[in-house]
Amino acid sequence: MIREARRNDLYGLLKLYTQLHKNPMPDDYTAAQRVWEQIFADDNHHIIVAEENGMLIASCVMVVIPNLTNNQRPYALIENVITDAAFRRRGYASACLDFARDIAEAAGCYKLMLMTGSKSEGTLRFYERAGYNRKDKTAFIQWLNK
Repeated sequence: MIREARRNDLYGLLKLYTQLHKNPMPDDYTAAQRVWEQIFADDNHHIIVAEENGMLIASCVMVVIPNLTNNQRPYALIENVITDAAFRRRGYASACLDFARDIAEAAGCYKLMLMTGSKSEGTLRFYERAGYNRKDKTAFIQWLNK
């Protein structure tokens, strides 16, 4: 089942995120809960999950950004695309990305962007098959307080 995250999904999502860049479980669960509440308070912040047998097995985050250009149409950003290693190559991440695209279209977004740190040609082709291209924009990143 593909859906937006629910309030009781925090632990399952944090567990899934341990497979994303070897992200550890938070030491302070209370701090994670505070961030979780901020996310739920923001109508433009969407966490999409794939669930199977009560377990979160894939996810992505999509944020809609209000915008003053392009006839004041918003744009959206995708981040934190992850599928549990035991469930990869079964279409779950693609389904999450499709769900995110549907939300972005319903919000009137004129574009949907994502960045990946992966240099794997297979991963890059996966994003291309999902409808993204690597030709139109050049991405830069500046890490803060690292």
